Amino acid sequence: MISFVIFVLFCMKYVWPPLTTMMRERQIAIADGLKKAATAEKQLEQANESALTELEEAKKQAAELIAQARNRGAQIEAEAKTKANEEAERIIAGAQAEIQQEISRAREELRGKVGELAVAGAEKILEGTVDRAAHEAMLSKLAEEL
Repeated sequence: MISFVIFVLFCMKYVWPPLTTMMRERQIAIADGLKKAATAEKQLEQANESALTELEEAKKQAAELIAQARNRGAQIEAEAKTKANEEAERIIAGAQAEIQQEISRAREELRGKVGELAVAGAEKILEGTVDRAAHEAMLSKLAEEL
C-alpha cells in the first residue's frame, strides 16, 4: 500500500501536471482550430457570394458588348450598302455619259457618210461634177438638217 501511495504521490507531483498542461494546450489548440475553421468557412461563403456577383456582372457586360457589336455590325453593313449604291450610281452615270458620247460620235459619223452618199447620188443623177465648194456647202447644210 505504501508503494501505491508513493506511486500516486509521485504521479501527482511529476506526471499529472505536465499531462494536464499538455491536455489544456491541446484543448486550446483544438478550440483555436475550430474557430479558424468557422472563420474560413464564413470567408469561403463570402467569396462564393462575391464570385457569383462578379459572374453575373461579367455576364451583363458580355451581353452589352455583344449588343454593341451587333449594332456596330449592322451600322457597318448599312454603310457598305450605301457606299455600294453610290458607287453603282456613279458607274451607271459614267456609262450613260459614255453611251451618249458614242451616240454623238455615231451620229456625226453617220451625218458625214450620209452627206457623202448624198453627194455621190447627186453626182450620179446629174452625171456631172459639182465643184468642191458646192459639195462642202451641201454637206454642211445636210449635216445641220440631220
